[in-house]
Amino acid sequence: MDRMASGWINGFIGVVIFSGSLPATRVAVMQFDPVFLTVARAAIAGFLALGLLIAFREKRPSRGDILPLAVVALGVVVGFPLLTALALQHVTSAHSIVFIGLLPLATAIFGVIRGGERPKPAFWLFSVFGSALVAGFALTQGLTASPVGDLLMLAAVIVCGLGYAEGGRLSRTLGGWQVISWALVLSLPVTVAVALFHRPESFSGIEAPALLGLAYVSLFSMLIGFIFWYRGLSQGGIAAVGPLQLLQPFFGLALAATLLHEPVTSAMLAVTVAVILCVAGARKFAR
Repeated sequence: MDRMASGWINGFIGVVIFSGSLPATRVAVMQFDPVFLTVARAAIAGFLALGLLIAFREKRPSRGDILPLAVVALGVVVGFPLLTALALQHVTSAHSIVFIGLLPLATAIFGVIRGGERPKPAFWLFSVFGSALVAGFALTQGLTASPVGDLLMLAAVIVCGLGYAEGGRLSRTLGGWQVISWALVLSLPVTVAVALFHRPESFSGIEAPALLGLAYVSLFSMLIGFIFWYRGLSQGGIAAVGPLQLLQPFFGLALAATLLHEPVTSAMLAVTVAVILCVAGARKFAR
């Protein structure tokens, strides 16, 4: 299997895992403080990552890798989780689909700026059209508006795109799972201290759905998903694999239909097919 195909497979698995992040965050933030949720998920994942690094005897990053790792940490360990948790106090998880549809563009833009990639003009055409399809579909679902929530989600997309691109670039030398692991470990002193400061007075009143939401975003969203995602970006290229994020909202809807028995409409299927075609087109012109 060539690197491009392997990159797409790993990226696809990462997107499937990430598709449950916003619904899980929405459930968890109903009972957890957004700041605590952000740092707790990072701290839990950080200790797991530290165990992996020790078990596999990974060498420490070079001095030149520290600043890029800090950018990854600020973007995807702290920035995106915190901003989305705050936003989801004002908007529904469905509303956030509008902004997740813009994430491939943000990742591609930072991939050009930081990764030195130069996709063809047709790539941008397919990416913009795919993002517009996702946003348009979400807007037709009767979503409520909140300026505060919208601004927070827009900021979340920007910092996440930067973190994805920086992590994808860094994973070419450090390795996919090593990048997110070192970023999490680098953040541990801060995340542990802040988590202890913002911890709930008692966990006895926290219901199972909120605890499961915290467990999902800690284990899958914060660690396992990134292992596949950064490996995919490293193998296939940031611009080529990034458009797979256009499928993330529809995977979330599929999960809702399967687990919550919500109806799958013909419009959803039609838009999903159109987005898949956009992803395929963007991939063709990514290099």
